[in-house]
Amino acid sequence: MAEKQSHLNGAYYGPSVPPAANYHRPSRSSGCGCGCCLLKLLLKIVIALVVIIGLAVLIFWLIFRPNEVKFHVTDVRLNEFSLDNQTLRYDLAVNITVRNPNRRIGIHYDRIEARAYYDDQRLQSVTLTPFYQGHKNTSFLNPVFRGEQFVRLGSDEVADYNEERISGIYSIDVNLHLRIRFKVGRVRTSRFRPRIECDLKVPLNTANGTLAAAPFTTKRCDWDY
Repeated sequence: MAEKQSHLNGAYYGPSVPPAANYHRPSRSSGCGCGCCLLKLLLKIVIALVVIIGLAVLIFWLIFRPNEVKFHVTDVRLNEFSLDNQTLRYDLAVNITVRNPNRRIGIHYDRIEARAYYDDQRLQSVTLTPFYQGHKNTSFLNPVFRGEQFVRLGSDEVADYNEERISGIYSIDVNLHLRIRFKVGRVRTSRFRPRIECDLKVPLNTANGTLAAAPFTTKRCDWDY
């Protein structure tokens, strides 16, 4: 009997029960899905490309030290500029010098379109012959604008025209729309499309060939991209 009592009072351990597992609901913001990872990869590629291009431009500048090509209008000849019932008749010849001061950079002028404007209204467009400009070279452009154009001028614009007619000097803009490529050694860049803006004060020639006002002075043109 004592043996049975001793057996009943002994500690009994059944199979251990594992603790309840804590359940964590996955957060929607944690981790990185395919779209997120792809976006990060693309961002890294873009940053790497920007850095590489920036270094290439810096190295190019340090080696070649490119200087801006200079455009000057050296002479103009305005034989006619008359307004009659909103029709403007004109006869304008322009001489432009193009100076490439660079020692190692040539320029392909694949397209040259000269446009004449009066009071922000286009009078005419003239396409000039394409050419290649070598190192440290000066080239010449000679667009001629001749014809008539209907213009919409309000009372203020007509008053401005009459003032210029009395003074003998007209405000005429000549712009060059270019399509160019730079050449360094055997390497040619992709095409650029700058615009050259020349804001001119042009004296009218009289019937006997003399100027109605002060002679024209050389005007430097501005770049615009």
